[in-house]
Amino acid sequence: MFAETNRVHCRHAALTLPDGVVLQSRLWHPSHGGPWPALLMRQPYGSRIASTVTYAHPTWLASHGFLVVVQDVRGQGESEGSFGGFGQEAADTTATHAWVRQLPECNGRLGAYGFSYQGLTQLTAAESTPPPDCTTPAMTGLDERRHWSCEGGAHWWHLGLGWGLQLAALQAQRRGEATAWLEIRRSLEDNRYLRDGPALLQRHDPDGMAWRWLQSDPAQEQQWTVHHPPVSWLQRPMLLIGGWWDPHLIGLLDLWCRSQAAGGQPSLHIGPASHLQWWPETQQLLLQFFQEHLQDRPPLEPAPTSQLWNITDHHWDAIPAPDAVETISWGLRSQGLACIDPHDGALVTDGEGEGGVSIVHDPWRPVPAIGGHLGTTPGPVDRCAVDQRSDVATFTSDPLGAEILLSGQPLLLLNAQADQPGFDLCISLSRLPADAKTVEQLSTGFLRVRGDEALTSAIRNVTLQPLQAALAQGDRLRISIAAAAWPAIGVNPGHDGVPCGAPSQEHRVVTLTLELADSTLQLNPFASGRLKLD
Repeated sequence: MFAETNRVHCRHAALTLPDGVVLQSRLWHPSHGGPWPALLMRQPYGSRIASTVTYAHPTWLASHGFLVVVQDVRGQGESEGSFGGFGQEAADTTATHAWVRQLPECNGRLGAYGFSYQGLTQLTAAESTPPPDCTTPAMTGLDERRHWSCEGGAHWWHLGLGWGLQLAALQAQRRGEATAWLEIRRSLEDNRYLRDGPALLQRHDPDGMAWRWLQSDPAQEQQWTVHHPPVSWLQRPMLLIGGWWDPHLIGLLDLWCRSQAAGGQPSLHIGPASHLQWWPETQQLLLQFFQEHLQDRPPLEPAPTSQLWNITDHHWDAIPAPDAVETISWGLRSQGLACIDPHDGALVTDGEGEGGVSIVHDPWRPVPAIGGHLGTTPGPVDRCAVDQRSDVATFTSDPLGAEILLSGQPLLLLNAQADQPGFDLCISLSRLPADAKTVEQLSTGFLRVRGDEALTSAIRNVTLQPLQAALAQGDRLRISIAAAAWPAIGVNPGHDGVPCGAPSQEHRVVTLTLELADSTLQLNPFASGRLKLD
């Protein structure tokens, strides 16, 4: 028996699967009354934690008239079996839903909640599985490549290694391997994982998802798995919670589009959040959604179905219709000094690109990734100091004559080639406020080019993280271009002889040449159907 309050009762329950594996769960529900609608979370980090890094403790939801079930997935926490990652979850989700519905404390109605891995477990099941009454997947996605481990042909480096090593440590703990656990933990504490992480994964979790992803080529689509929820599940009420500085935002928008295409009416809320730091009102948003769809209690003051946090004006906006977003494009111009003179590189509204610039990437001192959705400290950041480096080219607009709204997914097209068979384009979009000397980073994006293709002059397309940001009259807009974003992505060695990763003696100096005549920065609005989500 767990500790309980005078309002909430707690107990332990076990499900035996058809193959004999036993999955363990913790249950919370009101001390009196019942049965109640169930809220299910299936997670790999231990039911004692119950995702309280982002969610209120289950006792809070239970106190509002729900049966809350938090289950350890196969091979994790207190559950039996071997952990196989995402691929194991469809069958186990199907069995778990049937089990929860027949619990004596459950009235037959079922909702699911959870973020990240726990978000995906809400979405995978056999096609014939009856759908839950509602789901609330947060900060998650279906594509193991684009939504979980790669961007622009580059593996997420510090994020992929850090998460993989966390799972590896949990497995070492289950096996009682204290030395392995401590080795992994120390590598994370002193940042040695940025260099030693691949070897640690291969040694301590060779069958894990993270190591498999690192061995898969982001350019080879057939090497990657994309999960497919039952269509009937996408048609049920769905609350999608995302953050502007969350690496899984593209995956969440993909779910939004898939649900709409299936005939659903998903509710989308993208707020001022990173993966682990949310805005406080999400708890009430979640509760009201469950009360409406599981307890037939619509809120007295209905919240907007979908809303986007404006990251510069600091308020909520409705999702604009495509024709409500002003169509603007910008060309990039430089006389060759955009890396040295901040007045040389220009971002010209509705103008043609012109000139060119060379960027020298020295792997001994790679340009750091700061803030954004893949940085080690995600979120808004002043990138003024980074933009002053001589290996970062900046292109800045004139002060705006009127306010504009940037709503959607930025896309940069420019002609780029290198003198070595490999380079990266690491792009930042920023606002320079009229009344300050800061450079407020709004969005980032990445593109990796490897092999002889890098030696050829060609138009490169770089997709950036979506955003919702208003620029005031007098503000300026800036594009910054670098050839590294360490350790968000591994450093490109400039050839195929060694993998991308921590700088090594085999990494080459790369000169990147940008021809700007055909350069264009444009924006695809959220509801335009043109978002690039895979």
